[in-house]
Amino acid sequence: MLTASLPFPPSVNRLWRKWRGRMVLSPEGRNYRTAVCARLAGNGPRKPPSGGRIALCMDAFPPDFRRRDLDNLNKSVADALQDAAVYEDDSLIDLLLTRRREVVAGGRIDVRVDELPLTTCPLCGSFISNN
Repeated sequence: MLTASLPFPPSVNRLWRKWRGRMVLSPEGRNYRTAVCARLAGNGPRKPPSGGRIALCMDAFPPDFRRRDLDNLNKSVADALQDAAVYEDDSLIDLLLTRRREVVAGGRIDVRVDELPLTTCPLCGSFISNN
């Protein structure tokens, strides 16, 4: 299990740009991935699940009151966590939860990555019976 507080990501609408007929990661997207890798570098070595399925749960604390689609945050964060070697590939995510929280200065995303099956609910912490 990994829990971390990350910078607020750019929207997926700002993540990619067309350059010389190709879609490439925008400078803003590259900066975000670099910031996530730097933030997680101090957490020590991680062993990504080898073929195991995972749950990614996020609490989004936006930096301001502008309207945002929560689903536009998912791709930025999932790809950055993959670049930081939290997991082998974001196709391993079988459960993806994103919850909007209150506005905080600068914004942030609190993430939790768990291997499946879960033993507790990532939202309320209640025990999950796998019977």
